[in-house]
Amino acid sequence: MRINLTRDLVFFDLETTGLNVIRDRIVQIAMVKLRKDGRPDETLYTLVNPGIPISEEAMMVHGITPKDLVNKPSFHQLAQQIWDFIGDADLAGYNSNRFDVPMLMEEFARAGMELDVSKRRLIDVQRIFYKMEPRTLKAAYRLYCQKELADAHDALADVRATIEVLHGQLEAYEGKDLTDEEGNVVPAPIKNDVQALHDFTNDLNFLDATQRLKVQPDGTIVFNFGKYVGQPVLTVLRQERNYGFWILEKEFSSQVKQIIKQMMKQI
Repeated sequence: MRINLTRDLVFFDLETTGLNVIRDRIVQIAMVKLRKDGRPDETLYTLVNPGIPISEEAMMVHGITPKDLVNKPSFHQLAQQIWDFIGDADLAGYNSNRFDVPMLMEEFARAGMELDVSKRRLIDVQRIFYKMEPRTLKAAYRLYCQKELADAHDALADVRATIEVLHGQLEAYEGKDLTDEEGNVVPAPIKNDVQALHDFTNDLNFLDATQRLKVQPDGTIVFNFGKYVGQPVLTVLRQERNYGFWILEKEFSSQVKQIIKQMMKQI
């Protein structure tokens, strides 16, 4: 089954020095671009010298050591190549909305490049899986592909497995309704349509992966942290513009900073 595309779709996976999307760095990146015009898929795969130590916990997961990264390029050196590979494509991955996308945004920001995801659709295959069949990638691969994932936590193997899992999900849930935790029935939410998958896999109650900015039922954006928690962002910024500048200077994700910059332009 081909995924119906209106523009290119880049599946990607990152291995990193740790799990902090702001402080940690990428050590391995793999991307596979599905073309909307049906041309063969393109692949980008590389190790990355992070410039900081790799945590023991991370090395135990992905097996990449400092020795593996000697003489490898930094992200700053690779940034333009990765940027050009992505182009204007939508993005997809496994747990990508909460980890890979914000991590990639931070790396680009350090390289002086702003990856604007507000103009892209994001598909998190894990969100489909967790909502429909709560499990891990390895279990998802077994369930949807009837195969065992031998090279889990190798970035390229995980990307290819994620693509296969999405194909399996599209087939498994075609026409299947979802009953949510409150007993509400959502008619056939899994469709071979990027916009529908974006809507299903994103938590529309939050604007950013770190959940600092929340959207109220009436569409009002409020702070989800600090002394102004629950208060409308625009109202606070109008009354205390310096609070916006404080956010831009502190250790918030580049995603939050992009949103705050755009909102400050409105006042």
